[in-house]
Formats: sequence, structure tokens, C-alpha cells
Amino acid sequence: MSENEAGVGNAEGAGRVAALEKAAVLDRFARHVNPQKVRVLKAAGLDILESRREGAWVYDSEGRKLLDCFTSAGSFNVGRRHPRVVEALKEAAERLDHGNFLLLSREKADLAAKLAEIAPGDLSCVMFGTGGGEAVDFALKLARGSSGRPKIVHTVNGYHGHTGFALSAAGRDAFKSAFEPLMPAFVRVEFGDLDVAETAIDDATAAMIVEPIQGEGGVRVPPPGYIQGLRKACDEHGALLILDEIQTGFGRTGRWFASEHEGVVPDIMTVAKSLGGSLVSISATIFTEELREFLIPNPFIHLSTFGGSDLACAVAMTVINVIEDEQLVANAARMGDLLHAGLEEVKARYPDTVLEVRGRGLMTGIKLSDDSMGPRLSFNLADHGILAIYSGNEPSVMRIMPSLVVGAEEIGYVVEGLSAAMADMLAGKGPAIEASRRERRRPARP
Repeated sequence: MSENEAGVGNAEGAGRVAALEKAAVLDRFARHVNPQKVRVLKAAGLDILESRREGAWVYDSEGRKLLDCFTSAGSFNVGRRHPRVVEALKEAAERLDHGNFLLLSREKADLAAKLAEIAPGDLSCVMFGTGGGEAVDFALKLARGSSGRPKIVHTVNGYHGHTGFALSAAGRDAFKSAFEPLMPAFVRVEFGDLDVAETAIDDATAAMIVEPIQGEGGVRVPPPGYIQGLRKACDEHGALLILDEIQTGFGRTGRWFASEHEGVVPDIMTVAKSLGGSLVSISATIFTEELREFLIPNPFIHLSTFGGSDLACAVAMTVINVIEDEQLVANAARMGDLLHAGLEEVKARYPDTVLEVRGRGLMTGIKLSDDSMGPRLSFNLADHGILAIYSGNEPSVMRIMPSLVVGAEEIGYVVEGLSAAMADMLAGKGPAIEASRRERRRPARP
């Protein structure tokens, strides 16, 4: 046997081993976590097991290198396993743990002060949590508790998490119908329609909660003046404006926070996802000093055992420092311009399929002509080395949200891969056919 033949044989053997190991993992996941999730992802060709993670890239268990353009719905703004963030976690683990949540904490105090420094306007007080839903829960509790009013206005296809108060503000019935009755006095209005929102916001309204750009709703940017109009309507009725910046925050749109594009300061802002630097779970609800008055007689009205743990706060502080030191907000704006230009080129190449290019900065999406194209395009993008997943509430929109550390060469890689994936999709290559072929080729399990 020649060296080349031996090398091919070794590679094929390693591939068979990797395939068997992956099949075993999927079987355990289906058996003990969620069988339907495995079925859906396999059908879409997205049964990817992440292995090595580095910067803007991820490798799957079978050795494929993919540019991560999903980034766990915008959670990895500083990339995967940024060296400084990894080192911060290691250093923190040498001297800290979660901390006692009932005691005072230097790490909490320092991070809260830093968040107040970078937040818009007079947002200066912080309540920490572990995830976005928890941050939204507290935001809505604070709005009702401080105002003494019941009504919450939210939007169609808005997404704020799956916990109690947050689930009540879900903009899609499929997420919540099985659990009704939920919290009362939640009123849903069309996103981007200021006239409808102005009618819904009245003297019984505690708050309007809205994403400055809808994420799961299909990377929808509201029309000019919409966010300013909501601010004005809330002010006129003494209601609070809550901006959910969980996907849009920390530079994603080319500003620290998407509200800055509109020159609007909310009363309450929620952040999470990328604050943890891909390594820890942390969220924060940031609000005005005036609203903090509600907590003075109620200092223990909202508690989170692991919210803003000392470990997580130390890591999050480094995440913010990395964004500042590496000028990732400005990079997101520059690379976003390049990406938008490239996506417009793809739209011009496929005008009957790509109906619209959406977004700001590195929060972008393309609106396709049919809902079925989202899953099919995800499959074909993976074939071309790009991990991207369509919007949960609008599957005809493919999200392209790479880490903010990407450069011009990587943006070119995305545009070229997207164009090739579109051609494959339109030629009929798709998940149902390919999944069947892979099943036939898969080695028999021992």
C-alpha cells in the first residue's frame, strides 16, 4: 500500500469513527434531552456538534471549519474563546467563586458602575441575572411595581425569553398557548406601527417593551421615527419605555446600543448574551435612579442566587474592556457596511429569491421569497462552510450575524459562500434529499 493510499485509508477510518461517535451523541441527546430537536436539526442538515471554537470560527466534530454567522443569536460578539476572556475566567477561578448573593460584592459593584458608564443617558442602576428572560422578568416587575399600573404593551413577533413575565410578552402564540392563562393585561400590537402603539399606550400602561431591531422576528428594523414616537407616547401617559437590547447590545449594530441610532434613552434596558463573552451566563437590567426608589423599601423583592456571580462579573468586565480596546463597535459598523453591500450584490444576482436585505451593523438578514427556503439555505450554507440559522419567528429570513471580530476577508468569505449556497438551493439541493443520502452512507452501528 502506498503512503497516499494509507493516508486516505486513515482519513476514511477517522471519518467513520467520528460519524459513529456523533451518532452516539445524537442518540443520547434524543433519549435524555429532546428527541424532536434532534429530528428537526437532522432534517435541516444542522445536526452539527461543535468541537473546537476560535474567534469567528467553529469546527464540528467531523473536522469541518465553519464561519459562525449565528453566534447563538448574537451571544459571541467578542468571538469564541477570546484569549483575554479565557484568561480572565482562569484568573477569576483562582480566587473567586459565585459569591454569596446576599452579601456585597466588589465585582458586582465594579461591573454595575461600568455598565452605567457605557449605557445611554441616565441609566445608572443595575439588577443582575443569569439570562435574558430573567432580565426581562425584572424589567416588567419593576415597571409594574414602580408605576402601580397593570398594562404592558408588546409587539407581534417580539421575543423576550421563555420565563414567566417574559413569556407573557412573547409575540408568538406558539410559545405560550400551552401555558395559559399567563400574566394578565399584556396587549400585543404590530411592530413598527406607531399609530397602533399610540392607541394602545394609555394611562393604565405601566410600560411598552420592544426590541429596537427585532431579532427572532426576522431582523426587522422599524421605520424612522418609530422608537422616538414610542418614547413620546410613553412620556405623555407617564408610562415607561423598556428596550430589550439582549441581541442588539454591545456593539452588534455598530453602536454600543441600538437605541443610540435613534437618539432615544429608555427608562429600562435589558442586556445579556454577549456580555458573558461566550464563557459565562450573565444578564443585567439597567434602569434610572428614579426607578430605584421602588427598591429602597423593598431591597429583597427580586433575588437571583447566581445572577451577577463574582466569577461572571469579572469575566464580563473583561468582555467590555475587549470591546473598547479592540474598537469592536467601530469594526462592526465598518464590516456591517461591507456585509450589507455584499448582500445587496447577492440580492441583485437572485432578485426573485432575495426580496430584501435587512439590519444594521453586523445584525443582518435576507428576506427570502418562501418560508421553506430558510431551512434549505441553512443546510446549503453549512455545505459551504458557514453556520447560519433562519429566524425563529420568520423562517423566510436568514440571519447573518458573525462575531464583531471579523475582518474584510471573512466578510468576503460569507458573501461568496452565500452566493454559492443560493445557487445550490435553487438547483434543488436540500436537506431532505441529502439527509436521506447520508443515512444510506452511514456505517452500520455495532
